[in-house]
Amino acid sequence: MEQWMQNPVAVQREVLQHLVTSAQYTEFGRKYGFSKIFSVREFKKAIPIHEYDDIKPYIHRIMNGEQNILWNTPINWFAKSSGTTSDKSKFIPVSDESLEDGHYKGAKDVVTMYYASNPDSDLLTGKGLVIGGSHTISQINDDAHYGDLSAVLLQNSPFWGHWIRTPELNIALLDEWENKIEMLAQNTINENVTSISGVPTWTLVLIKRILEITGKNNLTEVWPSLELYIHGGVSFVPYREQLNKLIGKQINYLDMYNASEGFFAAQANPEDDGMLLFLDHGIFMEFMPVEEYGKEEPETIGLRDVEVGKNYALVINTNGGLWRYLLGDTIQFTSLIPFRIKVTGRLKHYMNAFGEEVIVDNTDKAISIASEKTGAVVNDYTAAPIYFSENDNGAHEWLIEFDKEPESMNRFVYELDSALKNVNSDYEAKRHKDIALRMPFVKSLPKGLFTEWLRSKGKLGGQHKVPRLSNERNYIEEILALLVNTKPSF
Repeated sequence: MEQWMQNPVAVQREVLQHLVTSAQYTEFGRKYGFSKIFSVREFKKAIPIHEYDDIKPYIHRIMNGEQNILWNTPINWFAKSSGTTSDKSKFIPVSDESLEDGHYKGAKDVVTMYYASNPDSDLLTGKGLVIGGSHTISQINDDAHYGDLSAVLLQNSPFWGHWIRTPELNIALLDEWENKIEMLAQNTINENVTSISGVPTWTLVLIKRILEITGKNNLTEVWPSLELYIHGGVSFVPYREQLNKLIGKQINYLDMYNASEGFFAAQANPEDDGMLLFLDHGIFMEFMPVEEYGKEEPETIGLRDVEVGKNYALVINTNGGLWRYLLGDTIQFTSLIPFRIKVTGRLKHYMNAFGEEVIVDNTDKAISIASEKTGAVVNDYTAAPIYFSENDNGAHEWLIEFDKEPESMNRFVYELDSALKNVNSDYEAKRHKDIALRMPFVKSLPKGLFTEWLRSKGKLGGQHKVPRLSNERNYIEEILALLVNTKPSF
């Protein structure tokens, strides 16, 4: 690990050379002349940037039994993308190399880094509670299967992995989420759980159910050896205070950036600002300044040229056969020695209807500050613009599900608006004297309404989550319609 941290550019170049050499005789490699590519510059010149729809025809052919299309070893597994609430599913090819040299290697590196920072840890004397996805394995043909990423990883994990994990595989892969929460709670209460891994929203639901069943005041009374929570999928900022109270003691929190497409980064130490970028895990990375998105020939840069604090869209090349693939996430570098990053949002999850350029990183911070100043605890939220009308300027509408409502909603809205002004100068400029934006509108939702909405989309559980921001009003209008027509039951 120290070797690739100390020689990042050279290691990444070696990764690209290995990828191109491995895939040079695939259909994709022949089409784009991989055998004649000997530099990063030639590689970028030869191959256009792809989004999922561009490579979908190749993937469908592989799913139908063809091989040697995008990658040179057999692809028999596909991770069904669960990082979006859109109706369309993405099927990401998963090779043996992407499992072993990416996902599993990344997981071992996380444990290695944790022990390096905590040499007296008792982490491996107990079990890790994995709150995984909600899709069972589905068969495509005699050789090929798909499931969400956690299902694919669990199904292919080495035998020793099952010794240190709970619950049993048949519970971990349950498809029906409410029943799964109950089974998870009932079957893990008596285990010696030392770590938890999962998306914060569903982790909170599980912890509350465990405390209901046991009658305990906090999770430490249930699992006294609990020392680590590994989270990912959404920002941890709005959830930290709530989890601290429910756990009942100070434990370590580590952020992880693992997606269907690969394992990209993880926090080496709980005190670090950002996650260590994984540079030797079968993925060559490019970084597209977000202002390039949408251009006919967008420019990307390498590690030599990135800057701290600037928003980039991640473009990846993987040992699963993704080539110059636009992942859709936006990141910022928090450090260049070593390279550390944080995820700031999604290319399509932002608000910029009035030139305010608000990203998820901004709104997570604002929610956290407003909650702290007003005594509120937020479970989940989403926001979208209210467009200009004949009589009114624009505004932002927020739908927030509180675990604990603020003492004064007006004060909460004021603090939310003030915090956004402090973290985003474009928003502050548009709010000046209400020139373009009025004060935000905040609507408190009944507990469980977001869950009802996810259920209505067939996206309940696992890595599925409510989109924080949208530049359109589709999501918000659907949720508001549910508020009128249904009563949450979960």
